[in-house]
Amino acid sequence: MASDRPGARGDAADVEIPLDGPAIMYTGATASVAPERLAPLLREVQAHLGPRLDRYRRSYERAFADDGRDVFLVPAGHWADVAAELGLPDREADALRRAHGQQLRRLGRSAGRREEFETALEIREAVAIGHSESRSDSSTDP
Repeated sequence: MASDRPGARGDAADVEIPLDGPAIMYTGATASVAPERLAPLLREVQAHLGPRLDRYRRSYERAFADDGRDVFLVPAGHWADVAAELGLPDREADALRRAHGQQLRRLGRSAGRREEFETALEIREAVAIGHSESRSDSSTDP
């Protein structure tokens, strides 16, 4: 159970997932995580990362932003580090990496930046962090 893990947030059930349905469905079909575990896992991670949004904005390249989320490019291995902080197994770290990477790919296709994002994901990982701020810079520009 997520609330039994070190660092897990009991209020994660109310957290909005910053990923689109198709990205989640793709991950459910390709990752080694039970489909019923995926949404709670994504909520738990959003609850963990949401308060760190400003740190991500200062530390990493923002590849995409809209009114509901920022997507960052982070060093390879970042999801393994996050999973270790939360006490998650390797297969869940892999599911998180896949889900967030797939979200960036989807955004790249719709923004005409598919090749750019694909190339970036060859050496880095994507992290989507949701927020409820109103943004004046809600474009695809980093």
